[in-house]
Amino acid sequence: MDLLSVAIIVGGLFAYALISGRLSGTIITAPLVFIIFGFVIGPGGFNVAKVDVDHAAIHLIAEFTLILVLFIDASRIDLRAVQRDHNLPARMLIIGLPLTIVAGTIVASLMFPAFSFWETALLAALLAPTDAALGQAVLSAKVVPVRIRQAINIESGLNDGIALPAVLLFAALASAEHGTSDTGEWFRFVAMQLTLGPLTGVVVGFAGARMLDSAAEHRWANTAFQGIGILSLAVMTYVVAELIGGNGFIAAFVGGAVFGNTVRHPCTFLFEFMETEGQLLMLITFLFFGAALLPEGIAHATPAFIAYAVLSLTVIRMIPTALSLVGAGLRLPTQLFLGWFGPRGLASILFVLLILDKSEMVHREALLTITIITVALSALVHGVSAAPLAKRYGRMAADMGECEENRPVAEMPLREGRTAIGND
Repeated sequence: MDLLSVAIIVGGLFAYALISGRLSGTIITAPLVFIIFGFVIGPGGFNVAKVDVDHAAIHLIAEFTLILVLFIDASRIDLRAVQRDHNLPARMLIIGLPLTIVAGTIVASLMFPAFSFWETALLAALLAPTDAALGQAVLSAKVVPVRIRQAINIESGLNDGIALPAVLLFAALASAEHGTSDTGEWFRFVAMQLTLGPLTGVVVGFAGARMLDSAAEHRWANTAFQGIGILSLAVMTYVVAELIGGNGFIAAFVGGAVFGNTVRHPCTFLFEFMETEGQLLMLITFLFFGAALLPEGIAHATPAFIAYAVLSLTVIRMIPTALSLVGAGLRLPTQLFLGWFGPRGLASILFVLLILDKSEMVHREALLTITIITVALSALVHGVSAAPLAKRYGRMAADMGECEENRPVAEMPLREGRTAIGND
């Protein structure tokens, strides 16, 4: 990017900062604003900013953002509290997520017969993770029962890391199907990625938590540098895994989960970071998506691609979610509400940027286009519907009285480091 492009981007960030409070809780969400802003300043609009998706700097930002999102998302979820208190997201992750991938694979196989089986499975896995930031008004609305808000929050915090091994496996199998490498070589590569990555995460996450606790107890480290140490630990987890042949992204997710559930010292810096620097990285990613990826998606869109995107956001997500909640005692409106608020966003963008770029497959461009269309539609429909549907569902839940939906549960921080801040 040239200096003019940088000036336009930081000017847009500053302008949004000035009106962010006025837009909070409305149908105009931050991701939607920056996707549109990126599109307007990029080749799809006035073409005043030069944003090349193949530029090394963009891939570095995407890689760094994904490492931090995986590590911090996993670290902020108290797994003991999930086991004790939050059976809804556990059901949605253990039952709903695999069913979503299966459903997406079946629908893609029927709609795109030219795709190989592994390409359809990869498409389904790319679009399975959710991003609650695109429906932030739901998580911030106090009128929505805590249990339901936290179900969406916990699911989106864990499903990107859980879906990642499937994405890597399907990408490797799809590439091996059309590549020149020996299939056995691919399997050995995938096996190392899926075993050494988690192992690295466990070792580095546990050791890092213990060392941080010891340093804090002996007052060797001040608060600011504890935070820098945690961010360094996230990157170190990734690097060590890559050096020994494992997958660094899986290591970052596992390392974050182990670190967050092992460390005894309160790590408020993690959540403060996601409210500032982390939020900035995510908004820049959405801006790059709008500037560099969205024009490509629109240019190559077909009715079949758009139809699959719509199905991915509706029945492919909502039916598996409803099936996963059978027997939980929830009413139908709640099942539909939880099924609808599964926005596709940051994880799908980062996965498609970093996974497809290194893969060899015949229908790479088609997979990229479908993912772009799905994320763009999700940013629009979930962003616009979040605030009004949260208010409507909240009133409905209030009339339910004592029920499963209104059962009290422990709250966990959102990705931005907050709990509920919306209007009553």
